[in-house]
Amino acid sequence: MTTELAPPLAPDDLLSTIDTAVRSGAADDIEIAVLARAGQYTRFAGDVIHQPQDITEVQYLVRAVVDGHAYRTATTVAGHLDSAVRTAAAGARNRAKAVGQPGHTEISGPEPDATVGPLWFDDVAAFDAEARVAAARSAIAAAGAAGGEAAGMLGRAVTQQAVATSRGLLRATVASEASGSLTVTVADGTAHWIDLSRSASRIQVADSVARTIDQAVASRGRVALPPGTYEVVLGAEAVGELLQFLPALGFSGELAVAGMGLSALRHGEQVAAALVDVADDAGADVGLPIGFDVEGVTKRRVVFFDHGRVGDPVTDRAIAAALGTPSTGHAHIAREQVPQPAAANIVMAPGKWTETELIAGVEHGVYIQRFWYTRLADRVAGMITGVTRDACFLIENGRLTTPLEGMRFTQSVPGCLAGVSAVGSEVRSQPVMNVWNGATSAPPVRAAAFRLGAAPIEGVR
Repeated sequence: MTTELAPPLAPDDLLSTIDTAVRSGAADDIEIAVLARAGQYTRFAGDVIHQPQDITEVQYLVRAVVDGHAYRTATTVAGHLDSAVRTAAAGARNRAKAVGQPGHTEISGPEPDATVGPLWFDDVAAFDAEARVAAARSAIAAAGAAGGEAAGMLGRAVTQQAVATSRGLLRATVASEASGSLTVTVADGTAHWIDLSRSASRIQVADSVARTIDQAVASRGRVALPPGTYEVVLGAEAVGELLQFLPALGFSGELAVAGMGLSALRHGEQVAAALVDVADDAGADVGLPIGFDVEGVTKRRVVFFDHGRVGDPVTDRAIAAALGTPSTGHAHIAREQVPQPAAANIVMAPGKWTETELIAGVEHGVYIQRFWYTRLADRVAGMITGVTRDACFLIENGRLTTPLEGMRFTQSVPGCLAGVSAVGSEVRSQPVMNVWNGATSAPPVRAAAFRLGAAPIEGVR
């Protein structure tokens, strides 16, 4: 098993290779983005470490432009890069010929460097297979001593990103990453933890394991909760899940171009509580910040909510041109999707309260650790649906009391954020599915109203 923590591609050789390829003259303009990642993972369940795994991913994304018309190809092999460039150039020429008039695609020239925090932490090097196995064995033993079982994953990775264009842009970065997830089951009680960071020490594995086991033990003996709208304390994972829907509710540029969603229709309006500050922030010290996108554009901090007031969408160059604004540096290419801007490091600003203090402010309500199987139900209303999962409790007189069974919910995300009355101090991060290097970071919150079960939707009869 590999123990070295190093980028999957030699940085100097990578820059030389892509810089040479974009200068081939095969098209009017050429852009090459490289996304590479080397990850090492320790997966465990029951009483065994069942899947130690190393995964290396490399993609060379090629875009050629002829007479303003673009064509894309990709390869995973550096030796095939010249062929990919020729194929992209031929596709762009054919497209330009078929259309018969100039297009509008432009690629990036030199860009200023982003102002970002540290992307590399040496403590991730110490989070090697030996350290991860020791932590996994400790979690297994502690869960067993509590009468239950633990299952999860501990990992570290190196993320590498580079972009070169025939307009003279050439930039690259390397970033470290540590991550952990855990589910503990004790009888019918369960609890969950997930976190990730550029730094291994920040995810606090030992403390997180101990807390998750305690929550699983406490959540035994679950009972059904009557449907209703309750005051809630949402754990950091639950809040992070809500924030992942913000791009789909109007903070992604293609929706703004179509005149849809919060940013297009309610820009500047007070939609969330004044305590709610959310941004896609490449300069944050949480989540997975990185300084530029696959077009080589420097990422700009994009505010979604400023003290609850609706802000701006993320854009790439094409979407920004349609809006008449500069690109925010959020170009993205996901698997099985057309290229479109993506919010990659959504961060909600923390408050000053511990989670215990948030709970203490609720006379009668519900604590929800996280959600599961969430889906967008109504984009216009900002409505999502899903189920509550793991350590959920009734709150009575400021204390967690009866553990609760999971419940289906249908809830407006803006409606929940409008009722935020207090924000916690501890931020945790989780990955965003199908977004390269994507993360959402959030604190716990207390909110006035959350609809659980088949309770009537306010204003609907």
